[in-house]
Amino acid sequence: MINFIVWIIVGGIIGWLASIVMRTNAQQGTLLNIVVGVIGAFLAGLVLSPLFGVGTINQGDFSAPSLVISLAGAIILLAIVNLFRRGTAR
Repeated sequence: MINFIVWIIVGGIIGWLASIVMRTNAQQGTLLNIVVGVIGAFLAGLVLSPLFGVGTINQGDFSAPSLVISLAGAIILLAIVNLFRRGTAR
């Protein structure tokens, strides 16, 4: 149970940091930051983890390299979402 709570908190922080980097922080709330952090870490686990040989927060690895990989996944996820938003706004 504690791991789940830590996972949600760390996912929220990662999503928040990614939204600051991508300058979408004003558009997102706490729940969306958590979703972006967790899904971004999941995508990083599929794509980036095998390339770098590092786990992600979804795999229970809370080391510094895993946090960076999870943050990169969240940033990539926000970049993809922003591309789709721009495409539909025209």
